[in-house]
Amino acid sequence: MKESLQPGLKVTQRYNVDKEKTIDFMGDELRVYATPSMVMDVERTCLELMAEHADEGESSVGARVEIDHMGPTLMDMWIEVRAEVIEVKGPKVVFDVEIHDALDQVGKAHHVRFMIDKGGQQGRLEKKRAKAKEAGAL
Repeated sequence: MKESLQPGLKVTQRYNVDKEKTIDFMGDELRVYATPSMVMDVERTCLELMAEHADEGESSVGARVEIDHMGPTLMDMWIEVRAEVIEVKGPKVVFDVEIHDALDQVGKAHHVRFMIDKGGQQGRLEKKRAKAKEAGAL
């Protein structure tokens, strides 16, 4: 991880709220931005910021998302995810995040990610895959 990843770094990403990012359980007339999509957009935004400060062979994984979905965003609107690094402690990086549409703040989040070595992660996954096969879970 590069030393450039420091508290105070900010990033803003804009995403379109298309049909796939909306709820469907209340019918087409009541489609709004879904909370799982909000979580995914928060993670993607923070991942992209961390990728800019990763060394060769590194990436990041999410470990915690605390999110408040505060209001609806209509299908075909856009949202902006505004994330700020508030803590860097070893591989752990903590973000405070706000989510806005064109009219309102619609969400806020606290997100924790860890910078990881992709080679080490691959080894851990291979061990788990073997263990899962042995247990009949795959």
